[in-house]
Amino acid sequence: MDESYLYQQIAETLRQEILAGTRKPGEKLPTVRKMTTFWDCTPGTVQRAYKILAQQGLIQSRPGQGTHVANVPDLKEIKPLRRATLFNRAENFLLESFSAGYSQNEVELAMRMALDRWRVVNTEIQTDTANVIRYAGSNDIAIAWMSAHFSEILPNFQLSLQFGGSLSGLIALAEGKTDMAGSHLWDEDSRDYNKSYVERILPGKKVALVTLAYRQLGLIVPRENPLNISSLNDLKRPEIRFVNRQSGSGTRVWLDSRLRDLSIATSPIHGYNNEKLSHTDVARSIVDGLANTGIGLKAAANAFDLGFVGLTSEHFELVIPAKILQRPAVKDFVEWLATKEAQSAVAAIEGYAASQTGQVRWIK
Repeated sequence: MDESYLYQQIAETLRQEILAGTRKPGEKLPTVRKMTTFWDCTPGTVQRAYKILAQQGLIQSRPGQGTHVANVPDLKEIKPLRRATLFNRAENFLLESFSAGYSQNEVELAMRMALDRWRVVNTEIQTDTANVIRYAGSNDIAIAWMSAHFSEILPNFQLSLQFGGSLSGLIALAEGKTDMAGSHLWDEDSRDYNKSYVERILPGKKVALVTLAYRQLGLIVPRENPLNISSLNDLKRPEIRFVNRQSGSGTRVWLDSRLRDLSIATSPIHGYNNEKLSHTDVARSIVDGLANTGIGLKAAANAFDLGFVGLTSEHFELVIPAKILQRPAVKDFVEWLATKEAQSAVAAIEGYAASQTGQVRWIK
């Protein structure tokens, strides 16, 4: 990047981190030398960025102590400008996208999936606050939509998402780091989803399992399915390049169980160890030609205009301890899930069935 513009990017990146609270008042900023290495630029470029931030009153230099984030007494005057800047950037992106021929629905879906990917990459779970309901667990399009529209569902509350895997969500729940976990873990012994895992990870606790949806899971393939892939047995074919989900995800648990049922060894599957953290990443690998099939949701296949070979309908549930469900906001959210409004929103997603959305079963 031209260094005549790079200093602006450095300044803006730090500015957003300070205003968002990622960098706290009094925190020491990286040295100019470290910043030049990170940004691959000259010291003068970093110094120019720091000068802008100092003029804005966001940072200050202390002789012999380096550069620190300033104690900004009141961010109320700065936040409107920050929001306006973000709004202008969003409008420019929309104008560019619409001018390129993308529809409103395509742009909205792309942004939602990009945010979902960021929720996977960002490993920090938001701390407990009174107006935030925390979700951790499996990557899901319906819960992402609900988070984006949460101000309409529960005014004055937020649904904070941390996507990882079903197992990581249950562990976060056991450690008190989240309020609910999204899970679709198949147990081959009981032939049921989630219950046995919850009993092992949250022993002796009364827990609600709330149905979010039944989701169509299968093999994502290129459009028109040129290799005529029709079942898991095709994964053994030498020309097939597979892309998998990560260990601990509900999708991976189901796949490994099914491969055992079919007596299919994993060693001949080219790409079995090629793991992705989301259904979107699986679909993108196929679009990019890095694989010609992968395990994922029909919704992800449709989002990228790919083909799909259905294998099962999986039960996706929200796992909520009874104590947390007593919180008015969480209780209201679960009650909303049983409404026609919620069921219509879930059913609108391709590959999702919402006839049981909002139904609760208990583990005691």
